[in-house]
Amino acid sequence: MYQLAAPASAEIEVKKSRFIGMVFPVASRAEAKQRLAELRAQHPGAVHYCWVLICDGDSGLDDDGEPSGTAARPMYNVLSHKSVSNILAVVVRYWGGIKLGAGGLARAYGQAVTEAMKVAELVAFEPMCERQLLMAFADEAALRRLAEQRGASVLSADYGEAVTLTVRIKLADVDAFVTDASDLLRGALKVRDPS
Repeated sequence: MYQLAAPASAEIEVKKSRFIGMVFPVASRAEAKQRLAELRAQHPGAVHYCWVLICDGDSGLDDDGEPSGTAARPMYNVLSHKSVSNILAVVVRYWGGIKLGAGGLARAYGQAVTEAMKVAELVAFEPMCERQLLMAFADEAALRRLAEQRGASVLSADYGEAVTLTVRIKLADVDAFVTDASDLLRGALKVRDPS
């Protein structure tokens, strides 16, 4: 299984219609929705924004007004053949005035994603997880430094009677990170799985 190292895109033209194929690494449906909103704002003149999301336990397809099965399904087939995860594929279509028919649409949408994947860099997929870490205010800076050193991303911080940091880290590294964090804070750490 693979994932994208960075976003990639490619553009094709079929009978005067422009198809811009784009692929993005994403970690959640919320992140994918945000990216789609950005693309709609960047391409206000487009007629379709077809997308496929393949994410840890949360996938989806949308033909965005194209005939059913002519856009998202061919895009999904390209991605599943490449064995990728945590990816959002979007094809933005600018209408060229000539109808392509169901077969032509399916080929165009599949080809747009194929071309984007040709320029994309794939890396081995590493499952991620999130943990909520509860600690005293005085320990927050030290824990943030440890997270940075270990490649954990701090997603959010909530301040109440204590500090709650939500971190994302590789699943393979989570146990060692929690042990080291607990040692660093002399056992004054509570850990929760946010899901």
